[in-house]
Amino acid sequence: MPSFNNKVIIITGASEGIGRALALALATDDCRLVLSGRNLQRLQSLATELAELGCEALVHVADVAKEAECAGLIQACISVYGRLDILINNAGMTMWSRFDELEDLSVLSQIMQVNYLGPAYLTHEAIPYLKKTQGQIVAVASLAGMTGVPTRSGYAASKHAMIGFFDSLRIELSDDKVAVTVICPDFVVSEIHKRALDEQGKPLGDTPMQESRIMTAEQCANIMLPVIAKRQRLLVTSLRGRVGRWFKIIAPGLIDKIARRAIDSGS
Repeated sequence: MPSFNNKVIIITGASEGIGRALALALATDDCRLVLSGRNLQRLQSLATELAELGCEALVHVADVAKEAECAGLIQACISVYGRLDILINNAGMTMWSRFDELEDLSVLSQIMQVNYLGPAYLTHEAIPYLKKTQGQIVAVASLAGMTGVPTRSGYAASKHAMIGFFDSLRIELSDDKVAVTVICPDFVVSEIHKRALDEQGKPLGDTPMQESRIMTAEQCANIMLPVIAKRQRLLVTSLRGRVGRWFKIIAPGLIDKIARRAIDSGS
């Protein structure tokens, strides 16, 4: 297990899924966590669980889609801990609808606001403090940010934007010794699938994924942490994702078929 001793770490989307799993995986290290999300009850429950494990955690409710609340989250961290070492942009949302069947086009702006603009808002507020600590920004993107995915067009677009943004920012911040790590998970068991917006802009309610066949949030967190600790630039969590990066260049039609098959099978 990599060490995050004495680090102050913000995790957005911490109430469930990958964010929650990251917090619990970090609990045995001597670090201080700032847990953010929209559900106060879930965040407080996680903070209680972390306290029982000896991990100090500050809870701060924020909607990353709102610029002022992003600023409030960073300032809450600084006012309590006086520093910031790692910002983990993990909060996100998705959709599950063919674009030609999409009736509520506001789905696209909602997803872009949460998945791309939210991390941009947070990061802009955090940069002055990360420069002081020569800290790190972690962007939890998606394999969908590297290729097209049917029924996820708006989600894939937002994750493509996220990857392009943070790849650019890595270059800008290199002289300041601020690291940028982009994480591209394959399918992961998470509430995000149940909340995926359908063609009418309403949550699905039930996951369309075959959860027994995909990675758990805990497995994903355990793969992520060594990469974050080493301040590496990129992690693609699945073999098909890593191989697919190269096949997209030499056999793009094959990757299209793989993406379609993955959505059709729910795994």
